[in-house]
Amino acid sequence: MANVPQPTSAFQVALHAMSLPQAWRKLGPAPVVAAIMLILIVLAVILAPLYVPHNPMSMDSANRLQPSGGDFWIGTDAYGRDLFSRVVTGGQVSLLIGIGAAVTSVILGLLIGLVAGFFRWADGIIMRIMDSLMAIPAILLAIALVSLVGPSVMSVIVAITIPEVPRVVRLVRSVVLSAREEPYIEAALALGSSMPKILWQHLMPNTIAPLIVQGTYICASAILIEAILSFLGAGVSTEIPTWGNIMAEGRDYFRVNPGLIFWPGLMLSLCILSINLLGDTARDVLDPRLKKRES
Repeated sequence: MANVPQPTSAFQVALHAMSLPQAWRKLGPAPVVAAIMLILIVLAVILAPLYVPHNPMSMDSANRLQPSGGDFWIGTDAYGRDLFSRVVTGGQVSLLIGIGAAVTSVILGLLIGLVAGFFRWADGIIMRIMDSLMAIPAILLAIALVSLVGPSVMSVIVAITIPEVPRVVRLVRSVVLSAREEPYIEAALALGSSMPKILWQHLMPNTIAPLIVQGTYICASAILIEAILSFLGAGVSTEIPTWGNIMAEGRDYFRVNPGLIFWPGLMLSLCILSINLLGDTARDVLDPRLKKRES
């Protein structure tokens, strides 16, 4: 039996279209700054146990709401805990939730979207379910799920993942609907290729580029939603430091120590901004149609 020629996916086209240095020069300094900023944030968060000056969970009533300086680089909170140690350590949970929700959403959305886009009999059923989930506001659905299951890192990841899966499914489905009409898919079917082989070797590579872009947006959105849930008291347990929890605990003492809101808010903003800028850069690099319109 003759082998079907492997199509060139958009991801492969983008990789061969220009070298990495050429891509950075064309896109400007913004993605370079964003990449450096994100790397510094991730390294600071991961290596936090090696250099934080205090235990982020240790309370000291004698040092409540201390200003910046001395042993406390950016002050303390209402319980006497070192704010710098809590902000840096809190990024571990925030990034874990963002990455966990993004990876889970992409994997589930890819599997469901491949089935919905290729099998017409399943398309109607799956998409009506996805439309029903998208009709519910993501924040309200997340609050309801966390309230039912209880506050924990896993429950927050699940609560954020469920509203994001339909968006990934719609994206993958649209790519598969366009690709399945291509001659190489018809040739694969005529030659008797199995359905799993067609889905994974012929159709799935076409979804890699848009999924990379979508994954960055989901990651940034998940970090922001976690902060919103924690700020509303419906996120991770208040005993666990996250950027949202730190801001939620500090809002009553903002006039005494504005750093309780400013520093975790700054870290949150820089992290989300960096991820979104890199997502925009990935879209520009991996979308051949966009480059053709610009040329």
